[in-house]
Amino acid sequence: MAIRVLIADDQEMVRAGFAMILEATDDMEVVAQVSEGREAVTRALELRPDVCLFDIRMPEVDGLEATRLVAGPEVDDPLAVVVVTTFDLDEYVYGALRAGASGFLLKNAGPDLLLAAIRAAHDGESLISPAVTTRLLSRLNLDTGPGDGEPRGGALSPREEEVLAAVARGLTNGEIAAELYVSLSTVKAHVANLMTKLGVRNRVELVIWAFRTGRVGRG
Repeated sequence: MAIRVLIADDQEMVRAGFAMILEATDDMEVVAQVSEGREAVTRALELRPDVCLFDIRMPEVDGLEATRLVAGPEVDDPLAVVVVTTFDLDEYVYGALRAGASGFLLKNAGPDLLLAAIRAAHDGESLISPAVTTRLLSRLNLDTGPGDGEPRGGALSPREEEVLAAVARGLTNGEIAAELYVSLSTVKAHVANLMTKLGVRNRVELVIWAFRTGRVGRG
């Protein structure tokens, strides 16, 4: 079944370019193209696409606020959002992740990375480079946010600790399965259990929790 994608960007050329790339694949379908954030939120909640592509700079409602409204901590049934922007600014990356984005992508990243980010978000993973994530850790407020302190849902098992460390290193589920000699479904189950135990919503927050609690060093 095709991955249903909503594209929100105030530049018509960008929307058309993204749509052309997505429609040229066998596993993706563009369900809507919108030019401003308020409409993006309305259409996303109406259509429930598998993945939303949100630009940051949009009229009415910007991409960060749009992301918060469809994927933020207060949303009961969040959508997967990949935020795209022209500028590699820490405040944009940090704001997008805090708002609930599953991925962060620059517009000049190229078609392959765009498709990879969409597929990752659809599969519950994140296309955020470990370098970017690590760079942002120094800006986190360690007194607030997801995953402070000990796990809410009980102590982590040794295998869960291994999976958490692998996620924090930026490995995909497939790479973790190969490294730990377990099935892909087993890794997905461990990741889901980790999110439940730690009270986090995505893989990026898992990484943040691992760094905050000292499971992974900042080097």
